Amino acid sequence: MASPTPLTSSLLPLLVLARISALLVALLLLCWSLAFRSSFLPQYSSQEGLIYPLLHPLLMVIGFILVSGEAILVHRWPPGSRNLRKSVHLCLQGVALASGVFGIWTKFHHEDGVVANFYSLHSWMGLICVFLFGAQWLMGFLSFWHRGEARRARVEVLPWHIFLGLYTYGLAVATAETGLLEKLTFLQTKRGLSRHCAESMVVNILGLGLALLCGIVILAAVSPKYRILQTKLAYSDR
Repeated sequence: MASPTPLTSSLLPLLVLARISALLVALLLLCWSLAFRSSFLPQYSSQEGLIYPLLHPLLMVIGFILVSGEAILVHRWPPGSRNLRKSVHLCLQGVALASGVFGIWTKFHHEDGVVANFYSLHSWMGLICVFLFGAQWLMGFLSFWHRGEARRARVEVLPWHIFLGLYTYGLAVATAETGLLEKLTFLQTKRGLSRHCAESMVVNILGLGLALLCGIVILAAVSPKYRILQTKLAYSDR
C-alpha cells in the first residue's frame, strides 16, 4: 500500500476538520430528531406515524450528504492504490444514492400521495439533486470503473465528472438548508415555536454546520496542486 504523499499529509488537518464537522452535523441532527421528536410528528398522527417523517432528514443528511462528502474526501485519504480509492468512492456513492432515493420515498410515502408533498422549492431541488446524483454515479461507473473504456475517453470525461459531482454535492447541501428553513418556519408559524428557543438554535447551528462542511469538502476537492497531480496520475493505462 502506498504511503501518503507530502501533499496529502499537508492537507491532513483539513481532512480531519471535515470529518469532525461531519460528526458534529450528525450529532446535531440526532439531537434534534431525538430530543424534539414531536416536531416531526404530523398533528393528526399518533406516535406510530413518526418513523417516516423522522427517517427523511436522517437519510438525506447522514445517508446522502455526509456519505457522499466522505466519498469525495476518500480521494485524498486514506492512502492506497487508485483502484482501492475508486472502489471505495464508488461504493460510498452507491450508499449515498440509495439513501437519497429511500429518503425521498419516506417523504412521499404518505396518505396524501406524491402530488401533495411535491409543492415547495425544497421538494423540487431534492428530486433534481437525486436525479443528477444518479446520473453522476452512472457516469462514474461507466467511464472510470469499466475496464473497456479508453484512457483518452476517461481523461476527457474527468473534468465533467468532477464538476457534476461537486455541483450535485453543493446542491444537496443547499436543498438541506431550504428543508431546515421550511421546517423551522412551519414550526414557528403553525405550532408557535419560539424563535429563541433551544430547538430553533439547534436547527440554526445545524444549518451553519452543513454550510461549513460543504466549504471544507469542496476546498479539499479542488485544491489546485492536487488537481494538477491527479491529472498527471489518474486513470493511466496499466
